Amino acid sequence: MMKDISRKQSAALPCAACYILRRRCAQDCMFAPYFPVDEPHKFTGVYKVFGASNVNKMLNELPEHQRGEAVSSIVYEANIRVRDPVYGCKGAISSLQQQIDVLQTQLALAEAEVVHMRIRL
Repeated sequence: MMKDISRKQSAALPCAACYILRRRCAQDCMFAPYFPVDEPHKFTGVYKVFGASNVNKMLNELPEHQRGEAVSSIVYEANIRVRDPVYGCKGAISSLQQQIDVLQTQLALAEAEVVHMRIRL
């Protein structure tokens, strides 16, 4: 009974996807579980990069238990693609790899300095 009441109340508010697309949010809306009305920014980037139809197709091809993780990945990819349209995730990964390389070098230098100080004592 409580589930029916909460669905009726939320039926008045469309999900973020339907709100942005300016359409009526159906009770079985594919986007509603993943793009709540209070987080429209999640769908905005996804819509700009992939389009609603493509995201709908991607989600329909997946078993329901995998859709939440897929949406997280799609949102992440879209946000990075909006920030860096040329390199996207590849650019982010390269940047992180460079940071790892610099930090590993700094760590090796610090370890060598510790060894050198122990020898001097």
